[in-house]
Amino acid sequence: MESCPGSTPPKLTAVSKRAAREGDQNRQGTLVFTATKPFTEVGDDGLQTDGFQADGSLFDRARQPRNPISRAQIEIVLSRSVAAVAVIFALQTLPVMLGQLDSRKASAAVPIAIVLALVIVIFVTATLTREGIRTAAGAVAAVYLVALFVWPPLMIDPTAVLASRPWLWYLCGVATSCAAIALPLAWAVVYTVVTPVTFGLLRVLPSGGEAENLVAVLDTFYAMLLGGTVLIIIYVLRQATAQVDTAQSNALAKYAVAVRHHATEVERVEVDSIVHDSVLATLLSAAGVRNAKGAELAAAMARSAIIRLQVASGDRNVDDVAVSVSQLAARIRSAAMATGMFTVTELCVAGLILPEHAAEALYSASVQAMVNSVQHAGPTQSRAVTVSGDDQSGCIICISDTGRGFDVSSVASGRLGLRVSIHDRVATAGGVAVLRTSLGHGTTITLTWPRPDEPNQASGDQPAESKGSPSGRDAGTR
Repeated sequence: MESCPGSTPPKLTAVSKRAAREGDQNRQGTLVFTATKPFTEVGDDGLQTDGFQADGSLFDRARQPRNPISRAQIEIVLSRSVAAVAVIFALQTLPVMLGQLDSRKASAAVPIAIVLALVIVIFVTATLTREGIRTAAGAVAAVYLVALFVWPPLMIDPTAVLASRPWLWYLCGVATSCAAIALPLAWAVVYTVVTPVTFGLLRVLPSGGEAENLVAVLDTFYAMLLGGTVLIIIYVLRQATAQVDTAQSNALAKYAVAVRHHATEVERVEVDSIVHDSVLATLLSAAGVRNAKGAELAAAMARSAIIRLQVASGDRNVDDVAVSVSQLAARIRSAAMATGMFTVTELCVAGLILPEHAAEALYSASVQAMVNSVQHAGPTQSRAVTVSGDDQSGCIICISDTGRGFDVSSVASGRLGLRVSIHDRVATAGGVAVLRTSLGHGTTITLTWPRPDEPNQASGDQPAESKGSPSGRDAGTR
């Protein structure tokens, strides 16, 4: 086996696939009998697959994206922003509140100030713990409104003119912002209007500084403008993130449906392949039975076909098992030895690994191509299988013979061998099958995984399927 310097294992992508099979159960055709070991028993004992998980089912639930933008996240950001502003304004208010205590009834004014400070602290804590945010924000808004209404009665001398604005002025924006967070839109709008108006009325009273009407109106509109701006921002962000959440849920639902449809198509291709490779071959063998030995062979093939159909109905895993190309080559070599007609060559496969579903597809397609050659190519000077790596850290398998070849256009559209057992099987696994053949010049089938970005087909090359019509020889059905 040739080893290529500098080759490194590729990174595998998690692909939906049937749970790792127990192995081929004495796969048989009408002319070829192959008994091979599963990938887990063929060489490369040190192959590591710890990075892959077998739990879960892609068909049971759609995977959620990491860190999605959602309304819940926006609510946290908004509430924490308001909490930070509340702390700053509360600290700014503290010296003003202490300076106005001399003109206030301490027995009632101090408890109200303490309660307001306490609900602000509770609100800040709630934003950090993400629990009870709306309740705490509603408490701040309610306590602030109560403090506004009881401000005049708590003055020692209601007729004395306060030297500056009431300290509640500095927390008006905080209260309206908390109302925007806690209340439905309609009630938040009402609060954003009522609270500034109440403060404006307080401003013209002696206990509020007996401000001029113009100053009181300006203070009212300033507070209303600030609260309205915050309310609009919160409402718009909520609506936008709600639409994002809805679109995301719809996309995940559509993705889950698409995955199920894809799984159904994969299952159809697999069952079609099994029907062609095993069931039809078994029926043809049974139809040609002439003696007891033939009947025994047909019965064994029937048992093998039943086992394969049972395996086909198994569950699928989200993540794939890693299989080395060396293991794949060993299985192909075992099948080739069973025919007694093919030579197998390995080139630059050291260190390369494939997903199990891709390796299984390449193996089955290779065996089918060898069976086709044995059945239809006629006398040949050579039959060869070459397994090699490519520049995409993938695998290329070339099955060739120097037999009689055939005319692609003469193959009936009802044939299943190349279209189902080779082309569809490899294409479903993410690869491509290319056919080169002509009368009198042999046939070559090249299987490539993964599918090249820009397949470069040489002159005379043809894809294994073109516009839904097969182009190749079909084992047992031609």
